[in-house]
Amino acid sequence: EVQLVESGGGLVQAGGSLRLSCAASGFTFAEYAIGWFRQAPGKEREGVSGISSRDGSTYYADSVKGRFTISSDGARNAVYLQMNSLKPEDTAVYYCAASQSLGRPWHPLATMREYGMDYWGKGTLVTVSS
Repeated sequence: EVQLVESGGGLVQAGGSLRLSCAASGFTFAEYAIGWFRQAPGKEREGVSGISSRDGSTYYADSVKGRFTISSDGARNAVYLQMNSLKPEDTAVYYCAASQSLGRPWHPLATMREYGMDYWGKGTLVTVSS
């Protein structure tokens, strides 16, 4: 059974930091890319960051570039999202998702979209207070 389980969300003040974790199981982790998405109330789900387990390449949305860092631990089948200098507009439910095609030449990380992912976690809430 495929599972993606997010953890690490919570309430933090603006300027603070959080580290999200995504634990993956039930599929060959090394053959997939993992993406972090977020969905704020009343807004569409958007891609935040992605990493290829095959070659370690990464992608960041402009809104988080320089503040968020994605990393992967193949031994633990886990992906992390270190979020620094958090802003109130980062408030959202954060989801991790896996895609076997993402990160390949015909599906670059920078094109990650909700509909291109194969598996999803249930999300973890991040709330940034001003």
